[in-house]
Amino acid sequence: MKPPKIYQEELEKLTEMNNKAQEIKFDIWNEHVVFTANWWITVFLTTVPWILWFLFRKKDSTSRLLLAGFFSMIVSIIFDFIGTKLGFWLYYYDLIPFIPSFSPWDITLIPVLIMFLIQIKPSINPLVKALLFSIIASFIGEPLFRHFGFYKPIKWNSLYSFPINYCIFLIAYILSKRKSFNEV
Repeated sequence: MKPPKIYQEELEKLTEMNNKAQEIKFDIWNEHVVFTANWWITVFLTTVPWILWFLFRKKDSTSRLLLAGFFSMIVSIIFDFIGTKLGFWLYYYDLIPFIPSFSPWDITLIPVLIMFLIQIKPSINPLVKALLFSIIASFIGEPLFRHFGFYKPIKWNSLYSFPINYCIFLIAYILSKRKSFNEV
């Protein structure tokens, strides 16, 4: 069944406006963001933590840790995409202007911190580690990025992030402990 013609026409107009807005955003980014000090900081924050993780990871748990890390990365990107599109917050220094999420946060800092917390002191209760992660991400990370001008909450409060970060950590932790891996 085909959508109504009026819907198709309106959607095509909206897509055209969106494409024009993206062109304008790229021009602004190209003129005012790329190769600035803050842009280089995003490059650093997107790459260096992964290098450190690679060097200091628990080698025999790499696959399990990556499962937890990639899960947290995907969930963070999805939530960030939704929050950005709903106007809950915005970012000023995109690594790449076509991605609405903040790369250092979603692609690096959240998953790498989760993977380090999972592997460090494995005997500590995961609920305590989830609490620690949530405090760091919600009440230290977000305010720091806001303070340095990378992030501006519009209709968002760090308190809202706390339970989300808590759940992300716990699910990532559970995935890292799965014993159902068999050879393909």
